[in-house]
Amino acid sequence: MAHQLTHAPRIDSLTTPDLAEAELGSLRAHDTREGERYRGDDLSERDLSGVTFRECAFVEVTADDTTLRAATFLDTTLERFNAPTLRAPRSRLADVRVDTCRWGSAEFYDSSWNSVHISNCKIGYLNLRGAHLRDVLLSNCSVEELDLGGATATRVACVDTAVQTLDVTNATLEHVDLRGLDLRVIHGMSGLRGATLNGTQVAELATLLAQQAGIRIEE
Repeated sequence: MAHQLTHAPRIDSLTTPDLAEAELGSLRAHDTREGERYRGDDLSERDLSGVTFRECAFVEVTADDTTLRAATFLDTTLERFNAPTLRAPRSRLADVRVDTCRWGSAEFYDSSWNSVHISNCKIGYLNLRGAHLRDVLLSNCSVEELDLGGATATRVACVDTAVQTLDVTNATLEHVDLRGLDLRVIHGMSGLRGATLNGTQVAELATLLAQQAGIRIEE
């Protein structure tokens, strides 16, 4: 058996206890909530900077132009959490599952993600510039633009995921598996050092590099 050189993300199993049904109408910035499920709430245009959610679940929640700066999500699930514009810079996500969500522009720059699984999601712009990512999995997702500029990523994988534009300018990658990614445009190709690609992707990468360098290929 061939030795596996690329380490897969270590996604911890998420077990949530019996959750109390609750509402977010009274939630304020820097509040802490634990062991609650929120269903059908609307957090649009609210400033919820510094909030903490521990062992919580969000189901069919809308968060348009919501500010979650420096927010913390621990052992929490977000299902059908829809946000045309989401502002969550410098936030922390640990043991988080994100499923069947629709995000337009999601700002998570300078954030910290540990054991995060994003699945079945459609995202316009995912801004992870300067973020620290460890054990992160994107599966069956569609992302128009994934910005990892200046990010540090360890054990990150994309499976059955399409990304139209990937920016890895000045990124630091280790055990980042992009073999399941459908790549279209890449910025900062030198930042791919530490990533794993398959042979077909490498051939496509050569074509992209030639195009960006203005090289004409003729047979």
